[in-house]
Formats: sequence, structure tokens, C-alpha cells
Amino acid sequence: MRLKDKIALITGASKGIGKEIAIKFAENGCDIILFYRSNEFLANKVINRIKELGRRAIAIKLDVSNYEEVEKAKNEIRKYFDGIDILVNNAGILRDSLFIKMKQEQWDDVIDINLTGVFNSTKVFMEEITKSRGASIINMTSIAGIHGNIGQTNYSASKSGIIGFTKALAKEVAHKNIRVNAIAPGFIETGIWDDLPPDILERVLKKITLRRVGRPDHVANVAVFLGSNQSSYITGQVIEVDGGIGISLL
Repeated sequence: MRLKDKIALITGASKGIGKEIAIKFAENGCDIILFYRSNEFLANKVINRIKELGRRAIAIKLDVSNYEEVEKAKNEIRKYFDGIDILVNNAGILRDSLFIKMKQEQWDDVIDINLTGVFNSTKVFMEEITKSRGASIINMTSIAGIHGNIGQTNYSASKSGIIGFTKALAKEVAHKNIRVNAIAPGFIETGIWDDLPPDILERVLKKITLRRVGRPDHVANVAVFLGSNQSSYITGQVIEVDGGIGISLL
């Protein structure tokens, strides 16, 4: 098991990519602390699945954009776990709109959760992370943060900010043997593709060198690698899990 007896905190882990990472981590021997924002039913389903795998798990409902809520969760976590070895900053939202029509709240909501949420979780739990021997922080960015995307100036800005945060923090904490990396997913199957018109899907696939949409486990497998000791000489990197969109744009 690549993550045997490690403890991971994963934000936004009740569904989608976060859920897949939580389960994949548990399959690799990791205990899980799960943050979720609203859907208790889905969060409990993930917790039950992790416990079926023989690992410890707790779920805490909070808003990562609220520093006080994140700080309060630290005391709750200490009742169950001694520390944190892996932090996965995955929580994120979309509030898409063309910039000319974008409302202030659409900008604020996305920046607050996607970017400030990363700051809050990392800041609050840095003490616990520092105590770990060879800790790993994994920040979920996006290809939108690298290439930009029409109708997503807010989302692209938040995800680009995460890249800068990742590289700067990696330099600051390297002397403490803490690695900080980011994963930039491309088009990943998370339910939004089910009702997509064939012509739209065809246009999307033409942008992908491998000509297929990715799966959540493709991202989760990279997260397992970055969380494990197998990536002990990798820090400050952004790994694109996008089927080759970057090279298709060249």
C-alpha cells in the first residue's frame, strides 16, 4: 500500500474528483478526514465506503472560505487523529459567465472558495502538516488556470492563483521536508457529460490529443503518487491530467 497508515485531509470530497481521491487513498492504506459543504448524504456514503476498506474516516461539514469554520474543525479532528500527512485542497465551484455579464458575487464566490479556501485550509493545518515526516500538499488547479477559458475569467483567475500559491509555498516549506504540488485536470467525467449534445462533445474531443474524456480515477491516481513517498523528490510542480490538451493548443 503506497499510503499505508498516512492521514489525509481532503476538502470537497463528497463527490466527483474529491470522492475518487478519498476512496483511492483509502484503498492505498490511508485514513481520511473529509470536508464537505452541503450534502451530508453523499459525504456519509463516502465515509461508509472508506470504513468498508478498513480505514478510519470522519466527515466535517463546513465552508472552506470561512477561516473560523476551518479553524474550529481543527479541534474536532484532534479528537480522532494525531496529525495530517497529506492535505488535498480540492474544494471548488463554478459560477460561469462572460466577463461583461459577470456579477460581483459570481467573482467573489469563486475566488473565496477556490482560492481563499486553499489559503484557509493550508494555513490552519500547517502546524499539523509540519509535524509529519515528509508531508505532501496537493492543490487542485485546472487547465483553465493555465490556458484560460471563455466564460470563466473568475474560475481561471482562481485556478491560476493556486498555481502561483503552489510554487511560492513549495519554496517556503521545502526545508521542512514538505512537498507542495498541483494537479491540473482537463475534461473529466463528473456527470456533466451525460446530456451533452453530440456536436458539442465532438468539439471538445477535438481539443484533446487522446480524443477521449478523462475519468476521476485518472486524477486520483496522480494524487496517490504525489501523496506517496514515490514522489519524494518532486515539489513545486503542476501536473496536467488533460489527455494532451496543452500540446493540442500548440
